[in-house]
Amino acid sequence: MEAPAQPLEPSSKPARPASDRSRRAHQPLPERVDVAIVGAGLGGLTAGAYLARRGLKVAVFESHYEAGGCATQFSRGGKGARYHFDVGLHYVGDCAEGGTIPRILGELGTGAEFATMDPDGFDTLVFPDLTFRIPASLELYRERLVRAFPHERRGIDQYVAMVRSVMNVGRVLEHHEGRPPLRALAGLALDGLRLAKVGDATMAELFDGRIRDPKLRAVILGQSGDYGLPPSKVSALLHMGLAGHYFRGAFYPKGGGQVIADRIGAALEAAGGSIHLRTPVEQILVRGGEVVGLRLAAKAGAPAKEVRAGVVLSNADLKRTLLELVGPAELPSDWVTRGERLEMAAALFIHFLGIEGDLRALGMSSTNVWQFDGYDVESFYRADKGEGPIQIKGCYVTSASLKDPDNARHHAPAGVGNVEIMCVVPGSSRRWGVTDASADAWQYKHQEAYEQRKRELERELVARLEALYPGAAERVVFSESASPITHRRFTGATDGTGYGIAATPAQFMKRRPGYRGPLAGLYLAGASTRAGHGVVGAMMGGRSAALRILRDVASDKVTRTSAPQPDPSR
Repeated sequence: MEAPAQPLEPSSKPARPASDRSRRAHQPLPERVDVAIVGAGLGGLTAGAYLARRGLKVAVFESHYEAGGCATQFSRGGKGARYHFDVGLHYVGDCAEGGTIPRILGELGTGAEFATMDPDGFDTLVFPDLTFRIPASLELYRERLVRAFPHERRGIDQYVAMVRSVMNVGRVLEHHEGRPPLRALAGLALDGLRLAKVGDATMAELFDGRIRDPKLRAVILGQSGDYGLPPSKVSALLHMGLAGHYFRGAFYPKGGGQVIADRIGAALEAAGGSIHLRTPVEQILVRGGEVVGLRLAAKAGAPAKEVRAGVVLSNADLKRTLLELVGPAELPSDWVTRGERLEMAAALFIHFLGIEGDLRALGMSSTNVWQFDGYDVESFYRADKGEGPIQIKGCYVTSASLKDPDNARHHAPAGVGNVEIMCVVPGSSRRWGVTDASADAWQYKHQEAYEQRKRELERELVARLEALYPGAAERVVFSESASPITHRRFTGATDGTGYGIAATPAQFMKRRPGYRGPLAGLYLAGASTRAGHGVVGAMMGGRSAALRILRDVASDKVTRTSAPQPDPSR
């Protein structure tokens, strides 16, 4: 058994060593492990690191050439003129001392450094005749809303009170790992009563009778691209929880999102676990109604290989885990129906740019800019008519070079700024002129219909950037883009979404899957599980899945090849 991992010193220095990727892709595959993890996203890595630090033999299997899932970066350009672009992690909340992500990293014996985004306006909403800056303060946010919409003061106060209640409840539940004592619950009585009335409400329903002004509604919904749903569908509790997350501060990991994945991956390996890249999982093996391991896909002339495991934890796409990796024949019928009916969140198209010169001279700053063509947020998600060019009604602009100036040469070559523009788009393969089969087989990239859709959106997004920052378009010296098909290719996500299952009232909180799956020995992690949404949700879900597995190991509900050890961080 490996000795417990030693703490790793936090560092902002970006490190994506090719040697690590090569080693992880070529190291020998185990015959048997205590825990086999499908997918090296943040949920799988976090769970694996917790379990390895407790002495379990853990192996993580990932089809991509990089570990981190949506927290990866990709690089372009030669030595001395290199770009690193974030795929999915563009900012996170609550990363001051004692915040959720630093606490999880600390428990794993590692850490990262975070750059604080502008507390006076980390997000800037740009409408046709209104610009609104969202501060990292709920009180200041309320003041700005009342100043802009004095006729809606009563509704604003009701909304802000509910956001504060969500923040209070969330903090207590997190502090007590979902099981607060009675004295803590007593202090939440008023918050609980306030939220009970909207527990099953969408944001559209929450607005009814409270907030009428469509411009105010649009401002409150200005960050909806962070979860990819219109107000008629999104859980009001999810929306308010996400807003509250950033009222505790908005941050960007120094060195980019890959740093978080790299630090957790290093902690996992330091504790004796292994990460196997370019190693797709073909099937979760089931014998007599119990999960017994994995079958890995054949690669590089080598035949398919089976790995036996006491526990399989899937951090892969939930729908594909159930219906493809396990398969309907092995599932209880209600889980088959549940898997088939899962609704996914919207997908994103991302245009990655290198812009020559000083971005600040163009008027850019470390704030994220959300640009909208109008105030009807519902239509923002239903802009596309399902034929011809893909239609959008807004975009999101962010710059790693400005959010993380200490590592500017990591994000882009000298004299060039890293800029990313995103928009909400349909995720279905058909809408992009390809099939699911061609997407999964990586055979879509040069199909004319697909290339045309990409070129059209690239032109549209650069035009929107130019409207926001005149002169930007003529300075573009690098251009590349990623579609939902790209995201499906690298992560296996249904409909190419990075958000997992949609956070509707019917698919939120206890209506999301827990960490035990429908079969003995099968566990679940990732952004589609009960911990919730996004980067912090995936990490919390990985942590919770690991603790669930450890409790089951301790009670002999699952088999293992080695005894769990005390975790020195707890």
